Amino acid sequence: MRQDLKILIGFYSVLAFWPLFFHNNPGIMHILILCLLWGVVAASWDLIMGFAGIFTFGQVAFYVIGGYGSAILTRTFGISPWLGILAAGGITAIIGILVGLPCLRLKGSYVALVTFAVHMILEPFLKSEPGRAIGTGGPQGILDIPPLTFFEYTYNSMEPVPWFYTVFIISFISLFIIYKIIHSNWGLAFLTIRDSEVFARSIGVNDFKYKLIVFAISAFITGMIGAVYAHYVGMMSHRLLGLDFFLILMVMLVLGGMGRFPGAVLGAFIAVFISEELRIFETYRNVIFGAMVILLVIFMPQGIAGFLFSDNKLKSTRNLMTLMNKKLSKL
Repeated sequence: MRQDLKILIGFYSVLAFWPLFFHNNPGIMHILILCLLWGVVAASWDLIMGFAGIFTFGQVAFYVIGGYGSAILTRTFGISPWLGILAAGGITAIIGILVGLPCLRLKGSYVALVTFAVHMILEPFLKSEPGRAIGTGGPQGILDIPPLTFFEYTYNSMEPVPWFYTVFIISFISLFIIYKIIHSNWGLAFLTIRDSEVFARSIGVNDFKYKLIVFAISAFITGMIGAVYAHYVGMMSHRLLGLDFFLILMVMLVLGGMGRFPGAVLGAFIAVFISEELRIFETYRNVIFGAMVILLVIFMPQGIAGFLFSDNKLKSTRNLMTLMNKKLSKL
């Protein structure tokens, strides 16, 4: 078993017992559920930015699109929330591909600018009349989103333990899928494109195809988790597109370590708990988070996972040589 999978399984094994100690504390249980949700979002962002090397800033936008998508489908068309979650993931994946298409002609910071522009455009659209027409609820957002149901049981916020274990399972399955992708031929292609697009093309890797694939996968998982969040809190608001959430997500990724699964997951738990502790500083919280990003980049560029995986310095070279050997063996 690989070291990163051992860490993930070990961490989740310990996490599974936390409700035994905190089930009477709704505040702690709420934070744990948020940690599980944001851990998947951070890992899916790491898949596209840390492993594929595509600097996209549209992850929070995909999260919000997924939440709004499932809320509209379940409230307007009355479909099951479970189907709404999957459908929202599919819708977000399609949007991710549409966003990715123009980005394929761009490099580096230009991709970040385009994807962040999508993030910036989304908020005024959700509040506009065209947004209201499709059911976004305008400035007030969407209220009274139907909760999840399981056979005869209906989830509610007064009983956080069922929510915790449901999100726990969804979170672990999502992260395991990301793990399998990273260690598949797709993941190898992503890493090769990240390290050298010229080399990737020279050995026959279709960078156009694999970039679209990673955009779709990352958007699907993020949109699906956004939909789960919508049904958990029972409402969706354009305020999720504010700077707070973007900075917190950035801290998660930098703290955990880019391209070092499951560092982003560990970073998410630490960042969410720090965020809750910093609420007492109110308006200065964003300033503190911004300073944290700068300090982390300077003093701990490899993140937490950099200390857990001692062989990361050789990862790029090994991946390039492995893919080259696979291609040459077919000649």
